[in-house]
Amino acid sequence: MLVENKQTEDTILYEVQEQDHNKNIKEVLKQNLNISSRMLTKLKKAKSIFINNKYVKYHEPVKTGDRIQILMKEAPNQFQPQNIPFDIVYEDVDIIIINKQPGIVAHPTKSHPIGTVANAAAYYLMEKKIECRIRFVNRLDMNTSGLLILAKNAYAHHILSEQMKENQVEKKYITFVEGVLKKDEETIDLAIYRPTEDAIKRVVDPRGQRSITKYEVIERYENATMVQVQLFTGRTHQIRVHMAHLGHPLIGDDLYGEASDLINRQALHASYLSFLQPRFKKRIEVKANLLEDLNQLQSKLKFP
Repeated sequence: MLVENKQTEDTILYEVQEQDHNKNIKEVLKQNLNISSRMLTKLKKAKSIFINNKYVKYHEPVKTGDRIQILMKEAPNQFQPQNIPFDIVYEDVDIIIINKQPGIVAHPTKSHPIGTVANAAAYYLMEKKIECRIRFVNRLDMNTSGLLILAKNAYAHHILSEQMKENQVEKKYITFVEGVLKKDEETIDLAIYRPTEDAIKRVVDPRGQRSITKYEVIERYENATMVQVQLFTGRTHQIRVHMAHLGHPLIGDDLYGEASDLINRQALHASYLSFLQPRFKKRIEVKANLLEDLNQLQSKLKFP
């Protein structure tokens, strides 16, 4: 059982229960905290697991009431701290979730060495005097806005990444597409393929990976439709590829459709996430309101 008032970003404290009596530490951590063999190996090398404040080896049996302490201290990222808007919609001991603005990338690249979400996170953590290594759990294109998850430790990143792989994270988006969709809802089950290794654009092709997208119409306009989209797989550009394949590219998507005078980016917003908190296993639901440019787009479509 986790000792709730003793948890920190870099420390997990677990109290051994009766059913775990006489099991070794490795068994207890795998069964109760879903710690992977790979992570256990790293913790072992770093001598980061203790029982009742004493370092012990993995084969040691535990007793009811023993306290297992796992230290996950890591050197922070070397991102330059920058005071950039960082709209936090949820935070706990393991994760930060922000409502990402469009036009900003997650972490530094050759073309975007500064001015990224990572730089904003470094500044926020510095101000809060929290030392941890930030990892991104999900991905959003530079010009997609909405919910982006940052893990504060390797444990949270591993657990949430596994939930992503097993499709246990519910992901919903709001988008505005060209043209009027006739069906109120539809599930698209079409493989997405990357034609060449250096290709940015993806295509629907049976040689690709299975990709499943469900949309539901929210509102119809004269020449456009507002839809809610749920992803059941997580392929690059999945919503953009599938909607374009149906003949309804996202408004403003100049890669799969064309640029628009109504908005200067693709009209796509990650609006909802539901998952299990990695450490406490409680269901977390997070919503992010539409940003101002999408609200303005909606008004222009309603009242052209």
